[in-house]
Amino acid sequence: MTNNLTDEQKNILYNSGTEMPGTSDLLQEKRPGTYITADKGLPVFRSETKFESGSGWPSFYDAIKENIVVKRDTSHGMIREEILSKEGEHLGHVFKDGPKPTGLRYCINGLALKFIPDDDG
Repeated sequence: MTNNLTDEQKNILYNSGTEMPGTSDLLQEKRPGTYITADKGLPVFRSETKFESGSGWPSFYDAIKENIVVKRDTSHGMIREEILSKEGEHLGHVFKDGPKPTGLRYCINGLALKFIPDDDG
């Protein structure tokens, strides 16, 4: 499905790239809906779990766990937990400094996601 992706999206999703903080249009998204992966279209986050972390990336305190994989990431001289879709798309990282009820902060590249608003009817 990669035909409709930009080069930057391909780099993020398949080379574990990162977008510049503060650049995602999804930072301002407040409507109810579902966040899906930009290439494979897997639902990975719900709007109810989105919060303003101040990190510059869309952040969530919970994920649709059946569609994600957490993997140890030791790149860049750090030990982090990488978030991938179950189809292998790199989404971002998860940290243990988020709000209740989970205490987690899924810090996600906005370009790795698409937002699908809930139907009004």
